[in-house]
This record gives sequence, structure tokens and C-alpha cells, in this order.
Amino acid sequence: MIIALPYFWVFLPEKVGGLFPSRNSYAGIFIPTCLIMKRNISILALLLLSTIFSAKAQTRKAKPNIIYIYADDMGYGELGCYGQQKIRTPNLDKLAKEGIRFTQHYASTPVCAPSRCQLMTGKHGGHSYIRGNYELGGFADSTEGGQMPLYPNALTIGKILQKEGYKTACIGKWGMGMSNTTGDPNKQGFDYFYGFLDQKQAHNHYPTHLWENGKWDTLNNPPIEVHRKVDKNNITDATFDYYIGKEYAVNKIAEKALNFVRNNRKGPFFLYLPFPSPHLSLQAPKEAVQEYIGRFDEKPYLGEKGYCPVRYPKSTYAAMITTMDKRIGEVIELVKNLGLDDNTIIMFSSDNGASTVGGVDTEFFKSLGDLKGAKMEVYEGGIRIPFIARWPAKIPAGKVTNHASVQYDLMATINELLGIKGIQTDGTSFLPTLLNKEKQQKQHEFIYWEYPENGGQVAIRIGNWKGVKRDMIKNRQAKWELYDLNKDVTESHNIAEQHPEIITQLSMILKREHTPSHIKDWEFVSPKF
Repeated sequence: MIIALPYFWVFLPEKVGGLFPSRNSYAGIFIPTCLIMKRNISILALLLLSTIFSAKAQTRKAKPNIIYIYADDMGYGELGCYGQQKIRTPNLDKLAKEGIRFTQHYASTPVCAPSRCQLMTGKHGGHSYIRGNYELGGFADSTEGGQMPLYPNALTIGKILQKEGYKTACIGKWGMGMSNTTGDPNKQGFDYFYGFLDQKQAHNHYPTHLWENGKWDTLNNPPIEVHRKVDKNNITDATFDYYIGKEYAVNKIAEKALNFVRNNRKGPFFLYLPFPSPHLSLQAPKEAVQEYIGRFDEKPYLGEKGYCPVRYPKSTYAAMITTMDKRIGEVIELVKNLGLDDNTIIMFSSDNGASTVGGVDTEFFKSLGDLKGAKMEVYEGGIRIPFIARWPAKIPAGKVTNHASVQYDLMATINELLGIKGIQTDGTSFLPTLLNKEKQQKQHEFIYWEYPENGGQVAIRIGNWKGVKRDMIKNRQAKWELYDLNKDVTESHNIAEQHPEIITQLSMILKREHTPSHIKDWEFVSPKF
């Protein structure tokens, strides 16, 4: 006996991914049998197309917007929510109050360019293409050359998200190649770029120009040589005024970021927002500095440790951080005003620890908390940095976690968020921690740092054990230092001799994880060159 059904179901596989629904979910539609029997192709086609477009529209809506904000040389202790007492950061403190704050989050390396490369590519320092600040060209506009460019086939977070239907932007400091190289951000996964291509240019916060999609954008600033020496016996008001221009880079960058969010409100969008502050030189708008003048006991900085002189070094440094915080607050407020809050995850971190040169008084501000070391060192002060994430629909407010994580985890985290399979990274997704699902959180077998500058340094963390090797350029067989971070976060007591079994583990990991570099100056672990 044959039973004629009045309808049949047409399955429409729809790759959606992640939380939003899974890649295995299906869209579908009931089609009246009579339409098929009458061969009414046009109506059937319209119904099918309508369903497909509807399903895809729902998919686009479901994917969250992602904003990743990156400070430059911000230490672990420079936000109020991390214990800062002297510098105002109300917007980032509020971000932490409304989201989650990590206490054991790490930069991938303790200096600018490789940290950005490893963030974007999900590779640690033993595998990364860029491992140091490989500078090209000079500081002058006429010799602007950038840094070692990313290679053409590099897989970046931007490229992954473009394939997932995201509009992508990098607005701020790039540091991985000029527009005429393979490292051009427009070739590395970003539909839109505005900011500094050459991180040397970012030493001056009043530049003559920034870059917009490969084109020079002239700013209303005179040429300022932030590294020129001054006559300390002839200091006048003009000495300090020379280093202040009219258009502040942080403000221009924030303006472009706000425009990008407005123009892409329908989403999904990915905004990578690497601000150039509070990296030296010490420069900030006069009205921002004025807020702090008189609060601190300070005397002029005359350039003894590099970078430009400044009349009020402490007030200026505080003003740089507060100004950036204010601009970040404007981005957060816009997301709320556009009704994007529940479908936007906002993250904030820093590329490495605070710098101790150029007039910055890290001891006065307790910029590094109680941690040992600073920028360019693999001790905790150089690599342990703030990390905050906020997503009202998913992340519980006011949460603090001690989960140990690192910035090269970001690619793995985004992949899990969107249900993307088959991409290998060196990272471990921290999505379960964000979503308050700690029982599902995988822990790192180890976290690995390899940094070829400042003598050649390696660090490996296994659980609460942390091993450090220094001065490896002079001595490849340099002895391990060993610290128990659970008892000794200040890395004051080297207990390597008491734990030979841990030293053996560290050496095995180093031998396995290091791969030869393509640059001679970066090869200090194995004898390739």
C-alpha cells in the first residue's frame, strides 16, 4: 500500500558553528507535495531561496562581535582593578566589574612585535615567524621601514574571521610589515587598517602621519624628533613645548574605531584595537596632564634614559593611561548605545610589561605590582599582564579567575567560540573559563616563552613551576633557574638544585618545542647557524 503525504521536508545543511548553533544543525522547510506534482518550479525555488537566506541571516546575527583592545607596555599593576592607586582608569575598572578579570594571564613574549605576531597567529616563541623586534629603516619619515613582515601564507585571526563572514579592522599599532610588503595588514586578514605601520613611528604620539589602507594620512603636526638630545644647560619652556603637537594619535585611532563600529553595527565584526599608549615617549594633551599636576612630587625629565624630555613626567604618564581609558570608555558606550551589548565580547590586555626607561617611574606607580622584572624580561614583570573580558549575555559580572593563560591562546579560544575545527595552534582555549564552565577548562601542559633579545632568554611554566634561562647567547648551556609561583610569585628564591626532576622536564620541553629560526640573530637555542 502506498500512502501519499501532503508535505515533505527538505533539509538545508547550514554551517553555523560554535555556541550559536552547532555546525551539525540543519535548516529546513515543509514543501507541499502538490507543488512538486504540478512541477511548479518557480514557487519551489523561491521557497528554497527564502529559507536559505533566512537561515544565513540568522547565522550572521548569531555570531558575536569581537573587540580586542591592546595596550602598549602596560604593566600588571597599572589599572585600578589590579591595585593601582595613583592613576585613574574608571572605564577599564568598570569593564572588569561587569565581566571577568584574569590574575595569571601572560603576554606571549616581553616585547612589542613578536607579542603581536604570536597573538595573531597562535604560535609561541619557539614556533613563531617573528621572535624579536627586527627593525627596518629609521625613525625619520623618509626612512620609515617598519619591522620584519609577516609571510604571505600566515594564518591570522583576521583571516579566520574573514572566512566566517566578519568585517575585520586593525586600528592602532601594527608592527608586522609596511603596506608594500607581505606584512601589510590588508593582506593579513584585515579589511580596514588605520594607524602606525612602523612601531618606531609610534615612539612619537604626535606623528606627521598615520596610515589608512596603505595610504598616507597627514596629521596637523610638525616633525618632532623624540630621540634628539637636548642641551641640559639651556632648558626653557620651548624645550618641552617642542614635543607637543596638535593631533594626538590615540584620539585619531579612537575616532576611527568608533566609525568602524558604527558602520558595521549589523555585524558580525572583529575590531583589533592596539593603542600605542602608554609606550614611550612621554607625551599627552596638556589638558589631560593638567588633571594630575600638583598631585605628585616630580621634577622634569631631561632625556637621561632615552626618549624625549618632559616637564611633568609622572603626570604625563598618568595622563597617557587615563586618556586611553577615556577613549576605551567611548567605544564601550557606543556598543551599548547601538544595542550591541549582549552580542559583543570586549577583551582588554597589554603586549608586555611596563618599561623602566624614558622617564617612567615604575616604582612610584607600582606599575609591575610586586613582580620581578619588566619589559624585555621573561620574569613575571615582563610577561604577566592584565586581561579583562566582558560579554553581558555570557560572562558573569564581577568574576576573578586565577586560570593560567597566555595570549597565544586567543586563536584557539575564538575557534572554539565559533565551532571552527581543524586549525592547530600552540594555545589552549580559555572559553570555558570565560563562560563560567571551569570544570570543562583544559589546563596548559606548559606555557612557553622564547625571546632572542636582551641576552637570549627562555621561560617555561609547568603548573606552578617556572623555569628561566638567561644570557643564552653567550652560553647556550646556561643553567635553569626554578621558582614555585604558588609560594614565590616575586621569583626571589631559586630552588633549581632542590628539584632536578623538574629541570629535566624543562630541558625536554625546550628541546622539543624550539624550532630553528630563519633569522641568525634569533637563533640562540640550537646551533643552526
